[in-house]
Amino acid sequence: SETLFFEMADRLVEDGWRELGYEYINIDDCWSAKQRDVMGRLVPDPERFPSGIKALADYVHAQGLKLGIYGDLGTLTCGGYPGTTLDRVKQDAQRFAEWGVDMLKLDGCYSSGEEQAEGYPEMARALNATGRPIVYSCSWPAYQGGLPPKVNYTVLAEVCNLWRNYDDIQDSWDSVLSILDWFSANQDVLQPVAGPGHWNDPDMLIIGNFGLSYEQSRSQMALWTVMAAPLLMSTDLRTISPSAKEILQNRLMIQISQDPLGIQGRRIVKEKTHIEVFLRPLSQAASALVFFSRRTDMPFRYTTSLAKLHFPEDAVYEVQDVYSGKIISGLKTGDSFSVIINPSGVVMWYLYPTVLPAQPWHIVRQQAPSKGFRPVLL
Repeated sequence: SETLFFEMADRLVEDGWRELGYEYINIDDCWSAKQRDVMGRLVPDPERFPSGIKALADYVHAQGLKLGIYGDLGTLTCGGYPGTTLDRVKQDAQRFAEWGVDMLKLDGCYSSGEEQAEGYPEMARALNATGRPIVYSCSWPAYQGGLPPKVNYTVLAEVCNLWRNYDDIQDSWDSVLSILDWFSANQDVLQPVAGPGHWNDPDMLIIGNFGLSYEQSRSQMALWTVMAAPLLMSTDLRTISPSAKEILQNRLMIQISQDPLGIQGRRIVKEKTHIEVFLRPLSQAASALVFFSRRTDMPFRYTTSLAKLHFPEDAVYEVQDVYSGKIISGLKTGDSFSVIINPSGVVMWYLYPTVLPAQPWHIVRQQAPSKGFRPVLL
């Protein structure tokens, strides 16, 4: 009901979320009445949203926040509520704009591939024509298998601001791993198409619910951040535990997430010991590294060097552990180091060069895995 969203807006403001960048509060499916009005317009359920969506948007905006809403390009939404058929696209876009909506997630239940190919770009045009800035989240590629040739990511990046590539996340570690596996297996296709204004969306953060342990929660946060995923929480902020809140409000993590270059990270190492390493290049020649353990037995001591991870020779780094805050100064590219990674856990590093290499290295957006993936120098 609307009470839930009023209360969540209050929590975002009072508990420090808004200042960290959590500024959208999004309504999912099942918000509308089962029938359109006599004018053919979408209307909110009168019992659950008696004040209307405009009043909710006004409240959210007064708190310095933004409101998102759900639609579906089809005869019905996935939950069985009125969908947006092709003849309704302009009408619904105008309706959302009039209400003061700031973000639209457009699902794809009960529609054909042909309807999606026409409707998703049409909704982009309709939203732009309203004159209101509305972030546009598309489920289009998820309904087409997420990969070329069925999915044209060049077109998608021109049409949508973010898009769901793969399956819905469930409140389980198996679900998190299945999404991570798919993104890693297809990173050569997916990684180059992400950037400011057009993002791959591996779905929501489930930290604070029931399916993840403490270590797994830290892992999802780090892995989603290194993949440049939009960070959309799906949890009850009124009852969230202090440990989950601490993970989601990690300031250095948020800084990495919001890095202005907007380059999506890649998995660069996959060891037989079930340790994986992910790298995200950041602005000002910084980098984020995630050392991730798929082991389920005991903490594992992983030893490597920045040289083995394709960092440039002759550089010296200051390293900050993103979770513990511990700082390592003077780490040279050739220095061997060890990290201890808990089962299904991560160690995440933020690396900032204090001495740059003699030969500058350049932005690499896409590179064959055999050549490695080098950090960025601007």
